[in-house]
Amino acid sequence: MGLFVQWILCLGQPQQAVPSWGTGLASWASSFNLKSPMPTLLGLVALVVTAGLFWWLAPISPIAFAPYSPANSYQTAFLVGVVNTIWLSSISIVLATVMGLLLGIARLSTNWLARNLAAIVTEIFRNIPVLLIVIFWYQGVMLTLPGVRDSISFFDILFVSQRGVNLPSVVPSLWLLPTVIILGVASWGIPQVLQQRRPDIGEISRILWVGMGLVLLAIGCWILMPNPPLVLDLPVLDRFNFRGGTQFSAEFTALMLGLVTYTGCYIAEVVRGAFLSVARGQWEASRALGLSEMNTFRLVVVPQALRIMIPSLNTQYLTLIKNSSLAIAVGFSDLFNISSTIINQSGRSVEMFAIIMTAYLAMNLLVSYGMNWLNGRVKLVER
Repeated sequence: MGLFVQWILCLGQPQQAVPSWGTGLASWASSFNLKSPMPTLLGLVALVVTAGLFWWLAPISPIAFAPYSPANSYQTAFLVGVVNTIWLSSISIVLATVMGLLLGIARLSTNWLARNLAAIVTEIFRNIPVLLIVIFWYQGVMLTLPGVRDSISFFDILFVSQRGVNLPSVVPSLWLLPTVIILGVASWGIPQVLQQRRPDIGEISRILWVGMGLVLLAIGCWILMPNPPLVLDLPVLDRFNFRGGTQFSAEFTALMLGLVTYTGCYIAEVVRGAFLSVARGQWEASRALGLSEMNTFRLVVVPQALRIMIPSLNTQYLTLIKNSSLAIAVGFSDLFNISSTIINQSGRSVEMFAIIMTAYLAMNLLVSYGMNWLNGRVKLVER
């Protein structure tokens, strides 16, 4: 945790002078350290992993974070819709980003099959209305799956049926908090010790040493503590439904897949365009300096493409949040769907629409602020 926070806080800060291989392009390669644009990509990956772990660890249902019953007020019902919209948008943004990165890189691949398959997938889903894609995933995929008793099983861990997707969940124990505290202190202390005892090693080696130390420490905590910090809860088929684990409803799954496939294809074009915007001479010059293809991509292309990529990603994320209002088409209880029910029952349409617009505005402004902050960290500082 401490090292990750240091990564984020150091982005875009002035860097110390480092030995240069030459002028021009060489400065891109020689400037690779934790304060260059490249760690921003590492930070994004860390954010994706963190969000993915949060999704994996939290046993969810459509209203897991805001329990609701018919006896509750409209205010509680509206809160359920807000929480569901935030939860749906967060997972969809993470998965769409991963899908877009993979498709965008595949479209630039020298492999004929990978390049053309990525192009076909991108062109198909980009040119179909998102509402039709959501309905396709719901009517054409989820509702055609077998029932619960005949659900499709993957290694008796993941089950897919008409009711949705059942996954294992990780239940934290009382020993999780001490483990997190120990790892957090270690992630701050290990870099300090390395800086004092081995100031000559590079940043990449330091990251590897810290990573190995944290992994070994986590394994030690798992073995030495009286009870495991995390307990795996597997879904088990009962008479009429699954017991234990995490369940994604069919409506949630269909809507999430629709948003991910639609937005992910647009993100793929953003990624591809950002990489193509890097002048071909940069690639050729890096090879002339003796850099491998991986180092060329990592040290030369990505830092420049990232500055072009982030503003467009901001637009795609905002569009995804607004498209989540299509949940009403599949019956998922999101912000707009629940608000529509409140309007029908209370008749306060003007007030409710004002609240709906304010809620979407707040969510989009929050995401936009975060992306603008990240963009400010990676952009070139002009003197």
